[in-house]
Amino acid sequence: MGIFSKEKTKPELALVFNVGSSSVESALFEIKKGGLPKIIFSIREPIIFEDKVDSDKFLFFTLKSLETIASKTCLSGLGKPSKIFCVLSSPWYASQTRIIKLEKNTPFLFTAKVADDLIKKEISIFEEENTAKFGGEDNKVRIIEFKNMKTMLNGYMTSEPFEKKTKKVEMVVFISMSGDKILKTIERTIWRHFHAEDIKFSSFAMASFTVARDMFVHQENFLLVDIAGEVTDISIIKKSVLSNSISFPLGRNFMIRRVAEGLNTTLNEARSFLSLYKDGHALKSVEKKLEPIITDLKKEWLNEFQRSLVNISEDISVPATIFITVDQDLADFFSEIIKTEQFNQYTLAESEFRIIFLDTKTLHGVTSFGDNVDRDPFVIIESIYINRFIC
Repeated sequence: MGIFSKEKTKPELALVFNVGSSSVESALFEIKKGGLPKIIFSIREPIIFEDKVDSDKFLFFTLKSLETIASKTCLSGLGKPSKIFCVLSSPWYASQTRIIKLEKNTPFLFTAKVADDLIKKEISIFEEENTAKFGGEDNKVRIIEFKNMKTMLNGYMTSEPFEKKTKKVEMVVFISMSGDKILKTIERTIWRHFHAEDIKFSSFAMASFTVARDMFVHQENFLLVDIAGEVTDISIIKKSVLSNSISFPLGRNFMIRRVAEGLNTTLNEARSFLSLYKDGHALKSVEKKLEPIITDLKKEWLNEFQRSLVNISEDISVPATIFITVDQDLADFFSEIIKTEQFNQYTLAESEFRIIFLDTKTLHGVTSFGDNVDRDPFVIIESIYINRFIC
């Protein structure tokens, strides 16, 4: 090179793993601070599922898929990531939005130390409440995420609350956690391929909420629905704050299991029959047998969805705008189910549901891609969130 030539610096790479209940995904992307991340590699590996959910086997198969993904990503030869993240979906974490309050009769100075003391106390309570789910005598729990979404002094929201006198403080915080054993096993699996000492964990609920909020800035109130393999998660957002979340154990896999049981067939055959039925290509004889099964499972999922809407909202009504993350092949299927809620006499929606899928079409233009890279909406959401708020 000439003496005035400038060597082109290589872009900094980040790697994100998405650990869900039906698959594990990974993406390598170029960090673009103040810009759009560029995804240069993306891959997905399904998680084996069986007739009945066994927690130990479920974890084993999930880690096996993570191992496969990590190996393939490492062998891609596209460069070593400087930062590695792991985004967890249900059921691998627990989360809650909590309101921290402090009120005195006389004005007091609200400082960072006062805030830290209040937060530590709240985290301790949250850990105790969730130890039964992930912990026990031989297993600790670990906080993976803490977000202060809103601070109010004397009833007024402020972005700079410290060193101000007030009589009343209210902080709305989001906390997520997981079992230390699970997290350490994930860390060891990734370390074998990337020798990363520091892997940052986050929740898909926070990532998808943040992206939806920032893409649709005029939409202060909405629902987030993530329909995964084993679980459906619902989060309610009020005044741009993730205020509550709830889950029920019915995802796409329960439908496959129900079809397999009803037709007395294998899970793989049931998956094929369900796909053919959904696309209108099933044989008439198969379609006739599937009709009552599909009708029943639609009702079951809808009943759980309606029950969750009742439990998640403290108000009389819930937001009518719904952002949904689900595998593309089932988008129309679940959209039709949710829309039937409109005709239920006990509907809680403010108005007719407006359903927006956070799919590759909706997310078009928020990231860039290398050549021949799969467009996976889950890793797109996570790359945007990590690029903007964590890197």
